[in-house]
Amino acid sequence: MGNFFKNISGFFYEKLFKINDSPQKISAGFGLGIFCGILPGTGPLAALFLAFLLRVNRASALLASLITNTWLSLATFIFSIKVGSAILGVDWKIVYQEAKAGFTGLTWQVAFRSSLINIILPVFLGYLIVSISLSILSYLFILLLIKIVKR
Repeated sequence: MGNFFKNISGFFYEKLFKINDSPQKISAGFGLGIFCGILPGTGPLAALFLAFLLRVNRASALLASLITNTWLSLATFIFSIKVGSAILGVDWKIVYQEAKAGFTGLTWQVAFRSSLINIILPVFLGYLIVSISLSILSYLFILLLIKIVKR
């Protein structure tokens, strides 16, 4: 197991810290990738496209989105529901229970019912806030790390 983490950390070091770009562009790409990796419905292709449009490092955006895509979205699911529900002033436990029940038998007719909109809004808002927050934190962390490593 120790070898696995050593190989992974070596891979990230090679891919992230040896990119020939400014620390700000690498960090911005990474933060953008984290954002696209966490926010449901987006992912590596969206990260590459947005990195191209925003002129940040595409390699770090792709790497970060691949690291976080799907698994971190699932890990932040309940936290996102709590955040979105708190902002909208609804009980997160009810949203969570209805989300679990609603997404199992999801059809287009069910999706446009007003009760499901009441579930989707807090979940999406929560994911948006969580993904923005984690992308900003990862930007700052990677920027600091790159500056330390390049000294």
